[in-house]
Amino acid sequence: MAESSVMAEKVTPSLPMDKPRVGRSWATFRTVSALMLREMSTRYGRSPGGYAWALLEPVGAIIVMAVGFGLMFHAPALGSDFLLFYATGYMPFALYQSIANATARSLSFSKPLLAYPAVTWMDSVLARFILNTLTGLLVTVIVLWGILAVSSTTTILDLPKITLAMFLSAGLGLSIGVMNCFLGTRIEVWDIAWSILSRPLFIVSGVFFVYENIPPAAQNVLYYLPWMHIAGIMREGFYPTYRPDYVSVSYVLLWCMLPLSFAMMLLRRYHKELLNRN
Repeated sequence: MAESSVMAEKVTPSLPMDKPRVGRSWATFRTVSALMLREMSTRYGRSPGGYAWALLEPVGAIIVMAVGFGLMFHAPALGSDFLLFYATGYMPFALYQSIANATARSLSFSKPLLAYPAVTWMDSVLARFILNTLTGLLVTVIVLWGILAVSSTTTILDLPKITLAMFLSAGLGLSIGVMNCFLGTRIEVWDIAWSILSRPLFIVSGVFFVYENIPPAAQNVLYYLPWMHIAGIMREGFYPTYRPDYVSVSYVLLWCMLPLSFAMMLLRRYHKELLNRN
């Protein structure tokens, strides 16, 4: 009897070990889905127009830029359609900005729910990232399709390039957003400081110009901005004759991975302390 009990203790079944992982994965999926639905109802459900504003905002910005610069210049830097030129620069940057701003406020937005053991800081970040990515991609498709439909310009789309540019924009937004999520809750004035520091990005990110048309001195500086590389990839997908030789996908991926990895390690270590402070 003693021998059989010892043998029973030594035998450790392997199959049941997988069940907790499946349970945790399902619980994470349900939690992230619930957080996404909560944000959808909070952000879009309580305002007149709802999701229409997510579409009208970029459309209005692109029209204003096209009309304003159309009065000053005879043609854009690429092609002949001002709407298409500015849309190909604006939409990737708008996706990055939307994701970065949303993920940066993940902890503060979901703070009441993070007191529950079933909700983690990672769930909050994933929910905001997924929702804003899907919204941004849908808006981008609608805007660019609408411009191509009403424009007289004919082009051959390079879908892999366009997809790559949007993927890099989303990854960069997640990376910068998660880093700001930690810094914004750790340092009280960080949100204000980052808002001031990031304001020139819209001007120097390649929305209004192409890299090849700026002076060499400016090229040496702007080359190190990942947004400039993303704009080049995006426009290469819409303009078959455009070849941005300066683009480096690996450089943008470094911007996507390094801040994200560092910020996630810090959040994993200090998220409870940050929630208690705020």
